[in-house]
Amino acid sequence: METTATMPTAPVSRIERESLAVRQRRLTAARRRATALLVAVTALFVVVTAIGVHGTFLGYVQAGAEAAMVGGVADWFAVTALFRRPLGLPIPHTALIVERKDQFAATLGQFVQENFLNADVLAERIRAARLIPRLAAWLADQGNAARFAGHAADLVVTVAEALRDEDVQRVLTAELTRAVDAVEVAPLAGRTLRVMIAEGQHIELLNGAVAAADRYLAEHHDELSDRFEVEAPRWVPDAVYRRIFDRLYTRLRQRLVAIATDPDDETRRQLEAWIGGLPDRLETDPELRERGERLKQDVLGSAGLRDWSSALWQKAKETLRTQAADPDSELRRRLADLLVAVGRRLESDQTLQDGLERMVESGARALADQFHDELAGLVTGTIERWDAEQTSSQLELLLGRDLQFIRINGTVVGAGVGLALHAVALALA
Repeated sequence: METTATMPTAPVSRIERESLAVRQRRLTAARRRATALLVAVTALFVVVTAIGVHGTFLGYVQAGAEAAMVGGVADWFAVTALFRRPLGLPIPHTALIVERKDQFAATLGQFVQENFLNADVLAERIRAARLIPRLAAWLADQGNAARFAGHAADLVVTVAEALRDEDVQRVLTAELTRAVDAVEVAPLAGRTLRVMIAEGQHIELLNGAVAAADRYLAEHHDELSDRFEVEAPRWVPDAVYRRIFDRLYTRLRQRLVAIATDPDDETRRQLEAWIGGLPDRLETDPELRERGERLKQDVLGSAGLRDWSSALWQKAKETLRTQAADPDSELRRRLADLLVAVGRRLESDQTLQDGLERMVESGARALADQFHDELAGLVTGTIERWDAEQTSSQLELLLGRDLQFIRINGTVVGAGVGLALHAVALALA
């Protein structure tokens, strides 16, 4: 018998976990046993009939063999008629599985719809299963939470790897642009600077700027000297411009030191006053607001922003891969702790449990009411698409061995009935 991988094969393999070859061998052996028993009682009947009936014992043997033969043949016909036409004859109501597959599909679909996809049945099963308390107890276990956290982290990495970098970069850039574009830069900078001034942080900012300028002068003396030389008129003697540069350089650094160290320095006071009035100008000056918007648009339209968003996504993916691969990573540890906390909260809060169970039950009812016809149709349509001959073969591999025992039982029961009837007949005679 040819066996191929069809839709019925998968459920069968899940039920008994047997290969098709093993199932075929077991069916063949059972069929041979049943046929051998039928042949044996048939031979016995022929032999006893040929030698004639002599005495009570042979009469019982003949009656029992005859009835056993009839019972065995009848059950062979019944078992065979389920899957194919006996002896290939076009006998009505045979090859039932082949002929009635579509009707069976419709009946099974209706059965599933009425008994499994019914809203009341689903609700009752959900209540009996106590899903939320069991989930709470499972999550409250640190080992379970750690394993779940690992699977969740791996799933996040898988999803991140499946996304196209170009798409993610485009989304990040678009969202960042949308968020920044909705905010005016100058007024925001003004409000931020006002907070810094109120907290005295502008003094540190000013000192830092002055110190940075002085540090720049100290580190770039030769470079600045060369530039001054290039800009100086050629008719000025070298000794003169060097003295001029050194004097300007020294005086400038002295002024920076005075600004940084003397709170009463006039220049420092002017800078502080300028900084103090800057928030109002940033918030109200149309020219400054326009400059801020132009600067913002330049930044948003620059290639640097796209490169930054791409680098940000690559860094995020690399961090996710590293964190997901390490069982002791911060990501997995925090996720596991969160799951344990959720489980313990569910265990201790009966009101929350009841609310979640009602939510699950309502969701199941809604799904059953909305999709029970579609799901039942899925069952019916799937079976209808199966090949009838292959479906019959697969079902015979699944059920045939047990059905062969029906043949054996029919032969044995037939013999017993034959003996009983022969005994009754002798008693009445």
